[in-house]
Amino acid sequence: MRRPLARRLLALAAAALLLPAAAACGSGAEEGADKGNKEGKGGKSSLVIYSGRQQALIKPLLTKLEKAVGTKVEVRYGDSAELAAQLLEEGDRTKAALFFSQDAGALGALSKEGRLEKLPQQTLDKVGTPYRSAKGDWTGVSGRVRVIAYHPDKVTDVPDSVRDLVEPEWKGKIGYAPTNASFQAFVTGMRVLDGDDTTRAWLKALKANGAKAYGNNIAVLDAVDSGEVSLGLLNHYYWYERVAEKGADKVKAKLHYPRGGDPGALVNVAGVGVLKGTGQSEQARKAVEFLLSKEAQSYFADETKEYPLAAGVTSPVKDLPPLASLDSPRIDLGRLDSLRQTLAMLQDVGLV
Repeated sequence: MRRPLARRLLALAAAALLLPAAAACGSGAEEGADKGNKEGKGGKSSLVIYSGRQQALIKPLLTKLEKAVGTKVEVRYGDSAELAAQLLEEGDRTKAALFFSQDAGALGALSKEGRLEKLPQQTLDKVGTPYRSAKGDWTGVSGRVRVIAYHPDKVTDVPDSVRDLVEPEWKGKIGYAPTNASFQAFVTGMRVLDGDDTTRAWLKALKANGAKAYGNNIAVLDAVDSGEVSLGLLNHYYWYERVAEKGADKVKAKLHYPRGGDPGALVNVAGVGVLKGTGQSEQARKAVEFLLSKEAQSYFADETKEYPLAAGVTSPVKDLPPLASLDSPRIDLGRLDSLRQTLAMLQDVGLV
């Protein structure tokens, strides 16, 4: 479950005082510093993972990871941005050896501050260059794509660009989730691609056009499916999970993938990075290798309908377009680290 926006904003503001590049700040720094790795650096203690991925989702996978690595695993769960900022605050004191982030921006924040070790080239080569760090210090393990969901009885010609959603014909017909991290990552991507001024103008126009705010992506999909709105902005896997649960004939909404490198087709990743200075680099690198194994990649493809990113692993999800066939924007995902500025912009224009 996502953290409340007020807490997220407070955390970001606190992190900005601690480290200019921090994207957010979490509470309980002493708890994070003291938990796990009880024998100290270099000891045969637990592999401590800070995870922005939900416990319900990845706990079964981490049980298998523990066996693969051959070391007891301890996990601290939380919001990716908050955990990244806490790792920055802890610095060399951290007991965490591996950071498993929900999105690339949090990994980019750690990379910018030099807190991640460079991964072996043979590990990096398993994942395409768009989905890993240009510096070689983190890699994506699963991918998700921004899409436009639409109600086929209400829309005959879906816009190929999210930039067109501010046109008068879509007034009051768009659903979105402004407090959701995936929407905020999309806005950050638009800022990188189009610049702050253009993005701010688009956000203002979206609000002026009567776009309807929902609490999360599931609510957006529900609104499109029921015809409450004609179009909705969300990540692809929500629709595929719904179809897997109810059957395609029970889901009215359809998906459209924007083209032409549009910001609305952003491919973001969940990824991992090895923290410097913990004395557990070998175990952490083994964990990265496991997360890129066929077993782990298939787990994400099956359980969450995300895209597997390791070479040679394909998704079994019916009708999911291959990642290589998508016309997504070319963007260094590490530059999605400026979440604080994105949240400030969303506040300024009145969307959160």
